[in-house]
Amino acid sequence: MRGGLTRQEIAKRAAQELREGMYVNLGMGIPTLVTRCIPTGLTVFLQSEHGILGLGPPPPPGQEDPDFADASRMPVTVIPGASLFSSAESFAMIRGRHLDMTILGAFQVSARGDLANWMVPERGVGSIGGAMDLVYGARRVVVTMEHVTKDGNPRIVERCSYPLTGRECVDLIVTDLAVIEVGNDGLVLKEVAPGETPQEVQAKTGAKLALSPELREIRV
Repeated sequence: MRGGLTRQEIAKRAAQELREGMYVNLGMGIPTLVTRCIPTGLTVFLQSEHGILGLGPPPPPGQEDPDFADASRMPVTVIPGASLFSSAESFAMIRGRHLDMTILGAFQVSARGDLANWMVPERGVGSIGGAMDLVYGARRVVVTMEHVTKDGNPRIVERCSYPLTGRECVDLIVTDLAVIEVGNDGLVLKEVAPGETPQEVQAKTGAKLALSPELREIRV
C-alpha cells in the first residue's frame, strides 16, 4: 500500500471539515485547492482577503479573467451572487469574527497550536499577508501542509523555531500523513494516511501524539 496523500487529497480531506452555509477563507498553496473539492450539494461561501466573497472553482483554460484571482494569484471564478469589495471591508469582516473557518498553509505548528507560516529565517524573506488577522478572526483554524520538510525535518514540533503568526490558534492539522487535533492537553492523532502506521507518523513528528480512541484511516 502506498503511503502519504497528494496535495489534492490533503485539500479534499480538509474540505470534509466544511459545513452547510459556512463562510470560509482559503490561504495560499494547498488551501486554494479546496475550491475544487467542495462536496456536491454543499453550499459554502469562500472569502478572499483582497475583496471577494463567493469564490468559485478555477475557470476553464482560455476563460481566465485577470480581475478574479485567489490568494495564490491564480485565476478563479465567482459564484452567482458573489460580492466584490475593498480590502478594508474584507479585513473588517475578518476582524469582526464573521468567518466560520480559515484553512491555511504552515511552515511549523507547535504542540500548543502555535502557527508559523510567514517567514523561513534561513531564507531571509517572508510575507505576512492576512494570516495574523485570520488566525484570531476566524472561529476555527485548519492547517494543511506536508508533514515534513524536503530535508525530512518535522513541521509539527514541540516549539516553533520560526517567527510566529499566532499563538495557540490552530484547531486541526491535515498533512499528507495524518489528521491531528490540537486539544487542551496537546496533540491527538485522529486519522492516518493509507499505508502509514501511528508509530511511523510519530517518528516523523517533533511533538508527542496521543492516540484517539477512534483512530482510523483517512478517507478521501
